[in-house]
Amino acid sequence: AGGMQTIACPAFPLAGRQIFNGHLFVNGVLLSDSPMKDHPLTPMRDANLCRVLQRQTSLPVGLVSFADVDAGSAAIRAALTREAAVGHRIQIVDALTDAHLRAIGAAVSDLPLITGGSGIAMGLPAAYLAQGLIAALSPVPTIMQVTAGRRAILAGSCSTATRGQVAAAIAAGLPAFQIDALDLAGGRQSTARVLDWIDAQPAGRPLLVYSSAEPEVVKQVQDKLGREAAGTAVEHLLAEVARGLVARGFNQLLVAGGETSGAVVQALGAETLAIGPEIDPGVPWTRSLSGPDVALALKSGNFGAADFFLKAWDKLN
Repeated sequence: AGGMQTIACPAFPLAGRQIFNGHLFVNGVLLSDSPMKDHPLTPMRDANLCRVLQRQTSLPVGLVSFADVDAGSAAIRAALTREAAVGHRIQIVDALTDAHLRAIGAAVSDLPLITGGSGIAMGLPAAYLAQGLIAALSPVPTIMQVTAGRRAILAGSCSTATRGQVAAAIAAGLPAFQIDALDLAGGRQSTARVLDWIDAQPAGRPLLVYSSAEPEVVKQVQDKLGREAAGTAVEHLLAEVARGLVARGFNQLLVAGGETSGAVVQALGAETLAIGPEIDPGVPWTRSLSGPDVALALKSGNFGAADFFLKAWDKLN
């Protein structure tokens, strides 16, 4: 529609992501100087989100700056209107704290369509309550009830955070199987081989199947196989392994990596998820309401503390 706007803001500032003057910072470091600059699929070499987004659209991109955001929801609403009046159909919104996200949510709660990082939803429930659109706020769950079953971790991300989480899980003694994209392409690894390994593991602890590797190793693989082909092969295998796990009675799966999470959810037919307790900022447990009854923790590669793979299970009962 002619008057429709897109609002873009960071997902979880307190998880270490802030936007200031249209630039994205990760744990206080510009995105272009952070480990995300070496992301295997989407290397981020420009921290200016206005420029990044403008390269992807013909619609003019504007900015609602920190000064307006810090002044509160009324100032944000006025800035959005002002930017729209000069033709900026897509607008990046600065945000440094959760209070900013709540103010942004209140400012945009009357728009017919909102899109952006999930953190923008932080301010919406209270705004909807104040407008009489909902009757009450549901309490934040602390534990998710799940049926008895086995546990597994599937890690397809090569981010710094996930590599640290993999290392911590292996150091803690979790059984682990590493996927090698070159072996996979050469037929030396397969879904069947991974599932045979899973069948041989003891049932008492979570097990880990991972393809995470250092950036130089990832580059060597991509140089030989191609960036898209290497990633697609690994995601396909992990999705097939997820199906095999569920068939074997695994109903609690932790998945690391955005593309890997999407592949697993699609493979399992998990079209609707109930949101459960938060494990770390930005990463909750969920439970599938369609397809198999499975608890899923779907984690962006750069999210979560080093012990994420070890402590996540404490939120399940």
